[in-house]
Amino acid sequence: MSIPWKPRLSRSSAAIADAASCYCAVLLVVLILLGSVREYSSLPTEAPVKGNHILTRPCDEIYVVGEGETLHTISDKCGDPYIVEQNPHIHDPDDVFPGLVIKITPSRS
Repeated sequence: MSIPWKPRLSRSSAAIADAASCYCAVLLVVLILLGSVREYSSLPTEAPVKGNHILTRPCDEIYVVGEGETLHTISDKCGDPYIVEQNPHIHDPDDVFPGLVIKITPSRS
């Protein structure tokens, strides 16, 4: 029986192959890190928030009262002078608290 001939790598060839695989692994890690940094930097920045509301967006039909807000400030902000009339669950206009849900109908200007 004959044993098939197997080429053997010399020690210098094996060292070169090990170094090349090491450099490829390092390059792969660097590319993955650069890709994740680029993805992170391209994410949209969040809009500024005050209380429960995004400042760059107009008032929604359903509004949640934030800390320090009054019906007057909400009326000015949202352009709805009839908040009390449209929200029968508000018995005392001076008794507004954070977390209170109210209906807003902004006037069209």
